Amino acid sequence: MKVSARNIFKGPISAIKTGIVNAEVAVSIGGNDTLVAVVTMESLNTLELKMGKDVVALVKAPWVMLMSEGSDIRLSARNSLTGTVKSVEVGTVNAEVTISLPGGSEVASVVTKEAAAELGLRPGVPVTAVIKASNVILGVPA
Repeated sequence: MKVSARNIFKGPISAIKTGIVNAEVAVSIGGNDTLVAVVTMESLNTLELKMGKDVVALVKAPWVMLMSEGSDIRLSARNSLTGTVKSVEVGTVNAEVTISLPGGSEVASVVTKEAAAELGLRPGVPVTAVIKASNVILGVPA
């Protein structure tokens, strides 16, 4: 499978919470890291998502927000993945930031170069990747 999303996570489903319209699906992505996706009940059934089933979770890099401080801040975004900056590639307008998570996964984010500078992003700096659950796309082998 070839996709344009920079963030491709693979892992088993570790939890499912169903509702009338949507379901919340948690995917173990390594170590203690979990990524939560919100999918429609139709997608849950069509993809035959069940506990333990291996899935692929896709997140485009521009959908990943970054926080360099603020562990005491409460957010409505379901996913907060804390790690350290591995690299920062600065372009004319944007910067691509790669974050190493404790479980071995990496997360790529595209932010403005001004935001990267304001957050003091450079290799080794602690940072949290914030991802809305509705921005996580789940897939299974066809």
